[in-house]
Amino acid sequence: MKKLFIYYSLTGNGDIVSKTFKLKGYEIRKVTEKKKMPKKFFFMVLAGGFRAGVGAKAKLVNYDKDVSKFDEIVIGSPIWNGRTPPVINSVLKETNFSGKKLSFVFYSGSGEGKKAESKIKNLFPECKIVFLKEPKKYEKELEKLTNFQ
Repeated sequence: MKKLFIYYSLTGNGDIVSKTFKLKGYEIRKVTEKKKMPKKFFFMVLAGGFRAGVGAKAKLVNYDKDVSKFDEIVIGSPIWNGRTPPVINSVLKETNFSGKKLSFVFYSGSGEGKKAESKIKNLFPECKIVFLKEPKKYEKELEKLTNFQ
């Protein structure tokens, strides 16, 4: 069974999670946005939170949306303003996940995101969702990923 971890990371939490999935045998695809985010954290949160709040999408850089050779796909995403960021919104719109075992790993400062969870469950009712609280800071959070083979 071929497995893929698609993720976005702005602050490094997703990069930490991707290392765990790489060790579990997943192919890794990091998604990046054409538009640069502000460098100062306050402005990054302000801009990103607003864009996530309105459901914005992003122009992706060299995103390979072909997932046809994979059976299982896990999407890693930060939570911004309780929602998925524009980069992940674009991934969800541009990629055909039909017939795939699909899961989501969300990472955030609070370790939750009810609006994001609701949106994802509406789109993919059978998917599994795991929330991690700042895995870069709290490495024990990665233990929540033990159910992924």
